[in-house]
Amino acid sequence: MDSSIKIIAIDEKTLDALGQFEAWTRELYAELIEILDGGEYPPRVIGFDILLVNEKGDEDQLLVDACAKYSNIVMAGNLVFSTKIETTDGVSRVNTLHIDMVEELFGELADTVSMGFANTMQDSMDSAVRYTLLEVEEYQSFASAVVSMAQGGAEADYMAADENGGIYINYTAEPESYEILSLIDVLEGNIPAAAFEDSIALAGAYAAGMGDSYPVPIADGAQMYGVEIQANIVQGLMEQRSLTYVSPYVNAFVCAAIVFLFTLLACAMPIWGSALTTALIAAAQYALCLRLDGQGLVINMIALPLAVLAVLVWSIVGKYATGALHKRKIMGAFQKYVAPQVVEEIAKNQDYQLKLGGEKRYIAVLFVDIRGFTPLSEALQPEEVVEILNEYLSLVTDAVFQNGGTLDKFIGDAAMAVFNAPFDTDDYIYRAVCAAEDIAAGSDRIAATFRERFGKTVSYGIGVNCGDAVVGNIGSEFRMDYTAIGDTVNTAARLEANAKAGQILISEFVYEPLKDRLKVTEIGEIPLKGKSQGVMVYSLDEVCREGGN
Repeated sequence: MDSSIKIIAIDEKTLDALGQFEAWTRELYAELIEILDGGEYPPRVIGFDILLVNEKGDEDQLLVDACAKYSNIVMAGNLVFSTKIETTDGVSRVNTLHIDMVEELFGELADTVSMGFANTMQDSMDSAVRYTLLEVEEYQSFASAVVSMAQGGAEADYMAADENGGIYINYTAEPESYEILSLIDVLEGNIPAAAFEDSIALAGAYAAGMGDSYPVPIADGAQMYGVEIQANIVQGLMEQRSLTYVSPYVNAFVCAAIVFLFTLLACAMPIWGSALTTALIAAAQYALCLRLDGQGLVINMIALPLAVLAVLVWSIVGKYATGALHKRKIMGAFQKYVAPQVVEEIAKNQDYQLKLGGEKRYIAVLFVDIRGFTPLSEALQPEEVVEILNEYLSLVTDAVFQNGGTLDKFIGDAAMAVFNAPFDTDDYIYRAVCAAEDIAAGSDRIAATFRERFGKTVSYGIGVNCGDAVVGNIGSEFRMDYTAIGDTVNTAARLEANAKAGQILISEFVYEPLKDRLKVTEIGEIPLKGKSQGVMVYSLDEVCREGGN
């Protein structure tokens, strides 16, 4: 901050002493000029950031006479801009800085002092003052006129100005950082004139009710009075400092590279890791902005954090969507042959993976086959055969699902079901024999219907066994089936093959744990194809349902 720049503030203290600002005469300004310039230690420049446009009375002449005595006074004017399409050499362009009107100093004052426009350029996004015009056509800005006079009448250096004749302000001081002196204290002699020796004294509004305060990018949301903004611009011009915005193309390229790398990381990292990386990127950019700002360079602070945040949201949504699709894939794979309650359990199990391979489980296996289906199919039309088969297999599916089983597969007019897979099921052996009995009861009803409709009858043969088996997805990555394999399964199939029409055969391994809940007829040990030793077999007569499923 330049200590030679001093602000003479029209503050609350001054307004309390002198009354409403609108009622002041120009004699006050004339008095101020005489106090500052009439002594032995005049300031280099006295700048009035106050619009003195209209004549107010006879006292105006006092100000004109005071200004005529001294050559270090700069007054503020104002340019009124509009947007206009202008054509030069056959080329049309939109000029947003077309001057409609110039609000100049009143009467003789305009010919007596230097004038510069004091327009405040507010950002359309947040209304902050970041940019200032230094010259427009033949008019120079208030700050430029002050600097020109402070440098002995030389024109201010516009090398940093852009094509519109403006610069981005490199603020030196936050609000209230310059030396601020109340106007009433200066007028009453409380501040010696020597305090302004070789200084740049800028007089302007410094009270909330005067409507001359604006948000600035360095004040963290605080406002800065217009005269302070002018002080910052003056100091920046004198020190040849302005901000240079990094090319948007360079900024876009760097942002795109960072966002691309972050996207790759976000796909591989957990959500908490992506959130932490987002915070680190934002913090790193903030630190970089501060460092570059000290060198007069400005980069876009919003684009990168917003882009990274968008990637973070995308990765979170994507991970949840992928998880939902994965779960749907699993449920889609099982819902056609697994009981609804089993599908629901799969949906709850976050760790379940649909993959090739199996696990050893103790399960119950049920095989059922339609007896008499072949001669029936030869005697009926194909459509009728399909109708019978669908009705019968629907019965089997319902019975299996209602008892918590998994429908493994249909094999022509036969079906296979397993119990206690893929998840543990309570009392699964009992559920298997209950399913067998339900199939038998339903088959009897269907047989009566078929006899009435087609004059033919069908029956069933069912085998139930339990024991260890390998259960899992068998096949390839492209096509897999959830099934069970092993001797337990083979034995159940052999029991079904040995069952007579209308008979349910269970093995001793099924009977022993359930013998208090079943009524059976002992068949005895029978040899089964493919097994070296026989299996004790029972014919199921009835299942005691008390307390059962």
